[in-house]
Amino acid sequence: MSNDDLGLIKKAVIQIGAGGSAGFVEVCAMHPMDIIKTRLQLQVKTDKVNALYYTGIRDCMTKMYHNEGLGAFWKGILPPIIAETPKRALKFFTFEQYKQLFSSSSNLPLPVILALAGFCAGITEGVVVNPFEVVKVHMQSNRSQMKHFPSTMTVTRKIIQENGLGGLNRGLSATALRNGIFNCCYFGFYHSVKGFIPVNKDPWIEFFTKVGLGFTAGTLASCLNIPFDVAKSRIQGPQDNIQYKGTFKTLKIVYQNEGLTALYKGLVPKILRLGPGGAIMLVVYDYMHSFLTFKFQSQLIN
Repeated sequence: MSNDDLGLIKKAVIQIGAGGSAGFVEVCAMHPMDIIKTRLQLQVKTDKVNALYYTGIRDCMTKMYHNEGLGAFWKGILPPIIAETPKRALKFFTFEQYKQLFSSSSNLPLPVILALAGFCAGITEGVVVNPFEVVKVHMQSNRSQMKHFPSTMTVTRKIIQENGLGGLNRGLSATALRNGIFNCCYFGFYHSVKGFIPVNKDPWIEFFTKVGLGFTAGTLASCLNIPFDVAKSRIQGPQDNIQYKGTFKTLKIVYQNEGLTALYKGLVPKILRLGPGGAIMLVVYDYMHSFLTFKFQSQLIN
């Protein structure tokens, strides 16, 4: 029995369930690298006189551990846990819908269809999750010890009190472009290359093939969208001497004040997170999708 035998609602449940599972596993495993990436992206040259200036990943991890405690590596994890499960569910679900839409309405080559579907899914995802991203960045930028660390609701209320509800939509275009570019490469590369590789009968070889493709897809996508990630962090983070507003205006300010390399701040921890994270998501999604499909098909047979 094929997927065509499953109803539209059951297909949607499978896609959402598999995507949500992938998101939950990925965020719990890779959040420490996300907070390190954000800390590095928020630094400017004038911070070098600060004793808490981070010279790299190892230095950041050491200072965070000594000054803030082990729990600091999971600061701001509640917003992504709340957001990531539905976010990843939305990512994979909308990707499947956009893929079907572009496949039925155009004669474009499959890799182009996959890339376009990924881009549109990323834009949709970015619009939905941006408020959670704003809260997460505020929490990740807070360097206080864990016993003095504010709760998610406290941070959210403070943002609304200071900036109104619109404060939760700061950096919306940067988030949408970041996610759109990432998913364009992520889905486009993974599914295009995967289609040319025959399924291996050895389950371990098949597993590691998917892991390798997912890791490569996540790494390439991270390299492409990192400037927009930096802009997002600057816009959504604490505004001190420089006021960051507008995605391309922020990119220009960062480039003029700090040079081209500043647009790639946090790239290594981003790759260390979204390389393995990309592999985790796609592999968990594939296996959960197959598992849930099998369960629904078994119900139809019985």
